[in-house]
Amino acid sequence: MKWTKIIKKRKEQKKKDEIKDTFRISSKGGKIAAYVVLMFFVLLVLVPILIVVNVSLKSNSEYMMNGVYSLPEKLLNLENYVTAFQDGNFGMAFLNTLFLIGVSVPVSILTGTMVAYALGRFEFRLRKLMFALFLIPTFIPSMTVTIATFTLIKTLGLFNTRLAGILLYVGTDIVQIYIFLQYVNQIPSALDESARLDGASRLRIYWSVILPQMRPAIATCAILKVINIYNDFFTPYLYMPKSDLRTVATALNTFAGDRMANWPLMSAAIVFVAIPTIVMYIFMQRFIINGVTDGAVK
Repeated sequence: MKWTKIIKKRKEQKKKDEIKDTFRISSKGGKIAAYVVLMFFVLLVLVPILIVVNVSLKSNSEYMMNGVYSLPEKLLNLENYVTAFQDGNFGMAFLNTLFLIGVSVPVSILTGTMVAYALGRFEFRLRKLMFALFLIPTFIPSMTVTIATFTLIKTLGLFNTRLAGILLYVGTDIVQIYIFLQYVNQIPSALDESARLDGASRLRIYWSVILPQMRPAIATCAILKVINIYNDFFTPYLYMPKSDLRTVATALNTFAGDRMANWPLMSAAIVFVAIPTIVMYIFMQRFIINGVTDGAVK
């Protein structure tokens, strides 16, 4: 009887080991499959960038003769970059873009956090209606209200001014209000009450208690806002078409003709425009991911 029990235990243990080995093999296969999928998506992102860089190092005649995928005759041919920077007036374009970012982002963050604080902490009759009014625009395509927005900007006398872009960038970011609102709702109201007992006003509570607790959300929204303004083409093209008001995105349009484009020159300009956003994302991706996940988990 003892031997039969021992044999049964050994058989059961053997089956368990076989099951573990099976799962171990499948887990290794799953890891390999995951790495293959990740490498596929990495290549999907990197290959177009490498093609653009490759084209930017060619002359226009070399591009027309040899095509996209052939290597350039000179690996360090920077003539296109110099020409693109001068012809596209990227110096002025970068200054205009930085001005829009420098004014719009702080004002947008300030107003967004204030709105989130008011909706999250104050109790008033029209509170639910205010929620609905902020929610409805997110379901309306922006292109459907372009004519009304353009008419309003024109009536206010802001067409072809930097103030038009600033006003639109500050007043149209509804999503960040909801990100801030998630953080405000997770901050204990006891902090507000203790500050009120110490004699702090509502504005003081917002500035000294609420705002410091929202730093991850502020960092995330600020980075996303900077990238959004930097890459936006539609707003400056429609509301700021004046040549000395061009941004980085609209400066690229100078290299596109009605019938033909100088693709090596445009590729060099694209590399100019892409480098700051790539560098920003490499160094700031931790703040973006942490801010979004913190808001979801809190």
